[in-house]
Amino acid sequence: MSELIVGDVVAQRDVHLTRESLVRYAGASGDFNPIHYRDDIAAEVGLPGVLAHGMLTMGLAVETIVPWLGDSGRILEYGVRFTRPVVVDAEEGATLMVVAKVGAIADDAVRIDLTVTHGEVTVLGKAQVRVRPLAA
Repeated sequence: MSELIVGDVVAQRDVHLTRESLVRYAGASGDFNPIHYRDDIAAEVGLPGVLAHGMLTMGLAVETIVPWLGDSGRILEYGVRFTRPVVVDAEEGATLMVVAKVGAIADDAVRIDLTVTHGEVTVLGKAQVRVRPLAA
């Protein structure tokens, strides 16, 4: 990591979510809140549609850097702010775009800043991952 420069893009990817993705995540996580799979309930509570689970969005975002890291055990800390919901259309689904850039470099850790968008909207704010640098 000694060759890293603040602003370097270290990873990026697009992730397509479908309603099936949400059902699978619900089964794995145990989060069966109907706003994640029922349009009528989402509308009833004032939401713009069925929403992706926040933790699913957060997990997909950080997983983007794992191939670059080579070992997820190098992640020291990870945090985000949920700023906007990801509406998953029944027909079209939703695509998340994730870009990971070097935000800061210190002797003991590198901060990776994640930009996570759906369309033109940023859905996670202050998404930052502190990672342990490679041993020299």
